[in-house]
Amino acid sequence: MAIRIILEKCTGCSLCIKTCPFGAIKIQDKKAIIDLSKCNLCGACVDSCKFGAILIEKTTLTKVNLNEYCGIWVFAEQKKSLIQPVVWELLAKARELAEKINTEVSAVLLGFKIKEKAKELIYRGADKVYVVDDESLVNFLDEPYTNILINLIQKYKPEIFLCGATSIGRALISRVAVKLYTGLTADCTGLDIDLEKRILLQTRPAFGGNIMATIITPFHRPQMATVRHKVFASSKEDRTRKGQIIEESIDGILLKGRTKILEIIEEIGSTVNLSEADIIVSGGRGVGSKENFKILEDLAKVLNAGVGASRAAVDNGWMPYSHQVGQTGKTVSPKIYIACGISGQIQHLVGMQSSKIIVAINKDPDAPIFKIATYGVVGDLFEIVPALTKKFKGVL
Repeated sequence: MAIRIILEKCTGCSLCIKTCPFGAIKIQDKKAIIDLSKCNLCGACVDSCKFGAILIEKTTLTKVNLNEYCGIWVFAEQKKSLIQPVVWELLAKARELAEKINTEVSAVLLGFKIKEKAKELIYRGADKVYVVDDESLVNFLDEPYTNILINLIQKYKPEIFLCGATSIGRALISRVAVKLYTGLTADCTGLDIDLEKRILLQTRPAFGGNIMATIITPFHRPQMATVRHKVFASSKEDRTRKGQIIEESIDGILLKGRTKILEIIEEIGSTVNLSEADIIVSGGRGVGSKENFKILEDLAKVLNAGVGASRAAVDNGWMPYSHQVGQTGKTVSPKIYIACGISGQIQHLVGMQSSKIIVAINKDPDAPIFKIATYGVVGDLFEIVPALTKKFKGVL
């Protein structure tokens, strides 16, 4: 899509300025001018113009030469110079896919003073690591990170690009896909290769998890997908692996953005990372209130466990969103998942059904959670959970 002003019709009335939600229009020499870097092609200005002076046109995209694209890339997300665990899972899967189509695996690492971390990516499966190290990248910002990835992708042309379905990954990769006019499949739970067509098969839950849809991007490149944490096994570290670290010099213009971070306030909550916890004690609507979650937190403290919550509990304000487990929250795969007062709707099961052992505590014997539970306890969680806490205190 493209937008333009028909100067012969424009009267400089400024009605379009008032309706543009992105501040992308200004009047110069009594004619409207659109800043294309800000315009989102929403069409509000077109509807507001009484003189038909603004036109949005469909543009014909240049056909992509698929043969120019080769290799699998992984976005190596880092926070405070620590590579996030989902990256190890993506590298493991990327290596598996790369062996099927006989290609290389590369990682892209953006940040500040992070060059040494590139070695970890090679030890975990990357053949090449593209590093952009700049002080302006110390914290994630949408625009510079997007600009850099687009620049690198256009330069090296990978055929597949994988990213973790984290808050950063979801914010970043959707922008990249739009700018590159390519497809993006979010929250994949399965990846494979159609060997005959050399196409990435991207599988994800659809319609509330009731079906599994396999999505392909046959005519555009790169083929892009985000993958939830804990879906694939992590790659093993091999410190004998060798690879190439490529330091990229980026034009300073690409590092600039319209936003800046004023302050970062760390969330005060559970000290156990829910995504990494070996044991999770999770509560749902049956817990009843924010105050009642204290019962679950007491058990979690004894077990050194994370505290999770269903969407219902989060929507009611009983727990922060960062604790939500399920299709619209986090995917977890602990050794033990203790579900307290959770009925077991499919949206929740999608996020925790790969747990090694599932213990369900619910007073409704017909609750769906019991169908996937390893152990089920029918009873009042307000009696059972404190009893478990007392028992574990005595043996741990």
